[in-house]
Amino acid sequence: MKIKQIKETLGATVLEGPDNLEIEVSQVYASDLMSDVLAFGKPHSILFTGLATRQAIISAHMAEFKAVVLVRGKIPNDNSVKMARDTDLILMSTDLDMFDACVRADSIQKGKALSSESVSEKAFPEELLLAQELVIEGDDFASAGMVSTGIKSTLKKIGLDNVLIRRIAISTYEAEMNVVMHADKGKVFLTVTPTYVKVVIADQGKGIPDVESAMVEGFSTATEEMRAMGFGAGMGLPNINRNADEFEIQSEVGVGTTLNMKFLI
Repeated sequence: MKIKQIKETLGATVLEGPDNLEIEVSQVYASDLMSDVLAFGKPHSILFTGLATRQAIISAHMAEFKAVVLVRGKIPNDNSVKMARDTDLILMSTDLDMFDACVRADSIQKGKALSSESVSEKAFPEELLLAQELVIEGDDFASAGMVSTGIKSTLKKIGLDNVLIRRIAISTYEAEMNVVMHADKGKVFLTVTPTYVKVVIADQGKGIPDVESAMVEGFSTATEEMRAMGFGAGMGLPNINRNADEFEIQSEVGVGTTLNMKFLI
């Protein structure tokens, strides 16, 4: 697909490279994690990102991308535009969020290109395939719950049933708090298909010595400080088990824990 098509479909503004919009790109890669862009991005792609910094431009250049689209109306305030010019990258900005931008780009590949005004956020629910990767920082109580809040907002935009969204949100929040309290860092992998929602949270932490005991309501290894903040009552894993249609725990002491949660639509 041509970058010109993507520009028109996203209603994007060209910040750099207006004369190169006829260039073809093979795929869209959406991420705010530049290490993942370098690891998994394919040459001749276009990057959708909310990271409006020079590092996004450099990462795209290193990965041999052709263009970068900044979502949520972001405009860089450093020398990113000059960097894009110097590296022959097209740089654009769209008011759409990441999810909506990806849906519209996907419509081009399906031969159903849409203008930025012609589709609602619930377009193509029967064809929906969404994948997101997010990061949780351990011991960051100030930001605790923000990942789960973002996931809940995304699922509402898709148009899933409110009861289902509530189950997913509760489970994701409980899992996020476990990472904040007991791990150094965690990654969240969200997948949505027409038949199920899957949330996998893998952390780097001390692990769970006795998973069977941890599944018992009231069992907790939280500190008094955590309890004083209202967390660590020993209901986290049981709550997830109660709300998920499928739930699996894999844990290794001194390495970390992975929670696999699946919710049927």
